[in-house]
Order: sequence, then structure tokens, then C-alpha cells
Amino acid sequence: MDQTFMKTKPVLPLVASMSLPMVLSMLVNSLYNIVDGFFVARISEDAMTALSLVFPVQNLITAVTIGFSIGVSAVISRCLGAGEQADADGAAAQGLALSAVHGVILTAVSVSLMPFFLGLFTTDGAVLELGLQYARTAFVFAPVIALGMTFEKIFQSGGRMTVTMLCMLAGCVTNILLDPLLIFGPGPFPALGMYGAALATGLGQAVNLALYMILYAVRPLHVRLCRRDALPGQETAGRLYAVGVPAALSMALPSLLIAALNLILSGWGQNYVLILGAYYKLQTFLYLPANGIVQGLRPLIGYNYGAGEQKRVQKIFRAALALAAGIMLAGTLLSWAVPERLMSLFITSGATAEEGARALRVISAGFLVSAVSVIASGALEGLGMGRSSLWISLTRYGVFIIPAAFFLSRLWGPAGVWHAFWITELAAAALSLRLFRGRTGEGPEGESSPPESA
Repeated sequence: MDQTFMKTKPVLPLVASMSLPMVLSMLVNSLYNIVDGFFVARISEDAMTALSLVFPVQNLITAVTIGFSIGVSAVISRCLGAGEQADADGAAAQGLALSAVHGVILTAVSVSLMPFFLGLFTTDGAVLELGLQYARTAFVFAPVIALGMTFEKIFQSGGRMTVTMLCMLAGCVTNILLDPLLIFGPGPFPALGMYGAALATGLGQAVNLALYMILYAVRPLHVRLCRRDALPGQETAGRLYAVGVPAALSMALPSLLIAALNLILSGWGQNYVLILGAYYKLQTFLYLPANGIVQGLRPLIGYNYGAGEQKRVQKIFRAALALAAGIMLAGTLLSWAVPERLMSLFITSGATAEEGARALRVISAGFLVSAVSVIASGALEGLGMGRSSLWISLTRYGVFIIPAAFFLSRLWGPAGVWHAFWITELAAAALSLRLFRGRTGEGPEGESSPPESA
């Protein structure tokens, strides 16, 4: 297949055409997250609190699987840009094999550790039981998630964004349709409660993977998946992990952040844990579409960098940043206009929803500037510079925000935690611009900075 359009088509239409399918699918994915939380909240506030406590581990599983698949995509894109077809084929086959192993390990570890993990945050027996019901069902699907994510990034690495959009849409729509049926059990369906919510999620992911496998069998890809290439080789596996491990760590850091913030907020009352969980459901409506732009950006950045088109890399970055900033601006205005109505989707108590609205107004002050770090981090991953991307994530999700939230909460109570978000985004944006310009800026003789070594 010919991918030369990635270095010949005008930049803004190219970025838009690559990103739009993923933005649309991510919007549906975020709608699923909102609908899922909405139905779980209708079981009880304990159920929504349990879901909020399980979320960091669920996010960790997703982070590991997506992070490694980003490494697969980055290696494939750069190999294709450099004309190294055999290496691209090997990266795809080995990536799938390793992803399956990762999924099995994630299921075993996460299911076994959940009782201990939940016990760190609550002693409420009802919340503990509801959390375990959800986790033990949802986490069994970790191998399915891992393989589905890797197939998604393999298709994206060759510019097949419409295919990934359709597969993701199918999985999300399946989730949305099954949620009320399996949770509440109308007609012939069993009322499974939290088990049903988890099962609906897993079945949606299974539909997603099944479609990728069917499409691969029916239509040719830009890479060939052969059994002889699936046995991991030291050189190829090293390249996959060189990008995949930092990317996975970057995406896993939000789990650390949420767990740390839950510990801080639980000292003020479980209603603040509920508010944080509701916020993270809502913010997916912004950050998942922004991630859709990043997914369109990565193969373009990687391909053009591999082809030696450094100036075009800079133009692609600026176009993607403008698109992401538009999404974040819309989210900021919406959060300021109707914050209480948004929070009430997940919180049934009027007083808690009002407190959540105040939190959303404060946190949303950092939405617009966060576009810089989101796009810079994705661009660096596309370039194979995973460690630089990791520094950005460490700032946003760890070394800056957690201490800031702790100390500010001692001054202002829970409000200090909310203010730590926008303060951190300002620091992360400054670091992101410096790292991206330092890694991709042209030197005195017109040569771009070299990629990071594995």
C-alpha cells in the first residue's frame, strides 16, 4: 500500500482528515464513559463511588496496553517512512504476540490485588463488594483489550483511520446498548447490576477486536502478519519497548494521580472522592477527542520524520495544536456555563453536585493550556522520543501535581486539590514546548536533533 500521501498532501487538510475519524470515535467513546457512569450512578451512590475507586486500576490496564501499542505504531510508521518494509512487518507481528502476553499478566495481577487496593480507600463493606464485583468481571478482558489496542495502532500506522473509527464505534455502541440491558434486566435480560456493567464493557471490547481480525482477513494491510515474525527478536522488541514503556508509564501516571488524590480527598469525606470520579468521567469528553487528534498526529509525525521532512513535522505539530486548542476552549466554556448540570449526571445528592460544580469551574481553568502538553507528548511519541514524552507526563500526573495538591489542601481544604490542576497545566505546557523544540528544532547546519537511543 502507498503511504506517500502523508508527506505530499497539504498539512492542515491532512491532519484534519487523519484526526477527524478518531475524534468522532473518541467522542462516542467518551459518550460511552458518561452513559456507563450515568447508569452505574442509578444503581446507587455506593456503586458510583466503587466505580471511582476501581477506575485507577482499570485505567492502568488501558494505559499499559495503549502505551505498548503506541510503541508498535511508532516503530512501524518510521520503518515505512524509511522504506524498511521487513522491519515494519516484524514489528507488527511481534507487537501482537507481546500484547497477548501482557494482557494475561494484567488480568492475573489486577484481579488478585483488587481486595487489598480497595481496602486502602474505604472500609465500607457495600462499596468494597460492589468494587470487587465490577473488577473481577471487567479485568478478565485485559487480553482482549491488549490485542484490540495493538490492532488499532497497526491500522493507524498506515493511515487507515476510518477503519479504526468504525471498529471503535462498533465496540462503544455495543457497550452503550448492553449497559441498561445487563444492569437492570428489562424483559428477558438478567438484572446483573455491577456485574452487568462490567460485562457490557468487556463484550464491547470483544466486538472491537473481532472486527479488526475480520477486516485484516478480508482486506490487505500495509504490513504482513506472519507466524515466523511473531517470535520476539532482541533488536525489534527493544525498539518496541523503547517507545512503548515510556508511553505506558506516561499513560499509567493518571492512575497514580487518581489514587493519590483519592487518599488526600478521603480525609475530607467520601463525597469528594465521588466528585473526583465524576470529574474524570466528564473530562473524557474533552481529552478523548484531543487524543483522537494525537492518534492522527503520531503516524504523520513518525512517517515524515523517517522520511527526513523535519520542517513538515513542525507544521503538522502546529496544525494539531490548533485543533486541540479548539476542543479545549469549547470544554472550558461548557464547564463554566452549566457545571452543576454536568456533575448531576453522576451525583444524585444536590449538595454534593453543587460542590462538584465549584470544583469543575476551578479545574477547567487549565483545559486550554493543557492542549500544549497533550499534543507535544503525542508528537514526541510519534518521533520515537518516549523518554521526553514521559517527562511531560511526570509533570502533569506526578512530581508536580501530587505535592501541590497535598500542600494546597492543607491551606484551602479540598479546594486546594482543584487549584492544583490548573497550576500544574501551566508548568507542563512550559516544559512541553521546551522539550519539543529542543528535540525537533533545526541545528546550525539544518540538521534535526537525533532521536533518543533505546
